[in-house]
Formats: sequence, C-alpha cells, structure tokens
Amino acid sequence: MKFIIDNWMLIALALLSGALLLAPIIQGAVATGLGANEAVQLMNREKAVVVDVCEPNEFAAGHVVGAKNIPLGDLQAKLSNAVKNKKLPIILVCQSGARSGRAVATAKGLGFEQVHSLGGGLVAWKAASLPLEKS
Repeated sequence: MKFIIDNWMLIALALLSGALLLAPIIQGAVATGLGANEAVQLMNREKAVVVDVCEPNEFAAGHVVGAKNIPLGDLQAKLSNAVKNKKLPIILVCQSGARSGRAVATAKGLGFEQVHSLGGGLVAWKAASLPLEKS
C-alpha cells in the first residue's frame, strides 16, 4: 500500500498512457456505418437505395442525389412501401449519422437484408465533396 501512495503519479501516468493507447481501438469499434466513398460504390455497383430519415425541412435543405425521404418516425410504416425489394442494399442517411444508426434496427426488423447507415451522415458526405440535391 505504501508503494501505491508513494508512486501515485507514476501509476496515474501508466493508466493514462494505457487509456490513450486503447482510445483508437475503442473509437474504431464504436464507429459504425459506411464511409461516403463506400456508399457511392454500393450505390453504383449494387443499385443501393438511399433513404434519408431526416425531417422534410432538413431533407429540402439538402440531401443525397436520388434519396427518398422517410422521416425516422414514419420509417416503420412507410419503408416497405418505398422499397419493395428487400434484397436490395439500403443506405440510411441523416445529418450526423445518429438517427440513421437507430433506423438500421428498424429496417432489419422489417426484413431488409442489407441495411447500412452512412457513417457521419451528410456531414461526412459534404466533407467528401460529394454532390447534394435541394428540393
């Protein structure tokens, strides 16, 4: 016990350095969703359907070209009508990726097989200099 009390600064430094070494691994595990470039490839190669789960006013301000707007609150009721083929990949999009991350579980619960969230949302899309459409 005396060792711990006498060397508390060294122990704190060792714990802090260990936490800093683990931080990138933890962040990588927490980060979910497709990157913007991966989403474009999925759209081009596999004809993925893009569904924007933002509210209509957010959707009108700017969205991925060709995206369908189904607000998160309406997703359960409207997704099956908007996307008939449940085998097509679906990319869910929102402003930051938080709502689309929650929407993935809803879409999978409806029986869609390939459901992805755009990691970072429209913020990441804009950062990748990809085009937006306004309505």
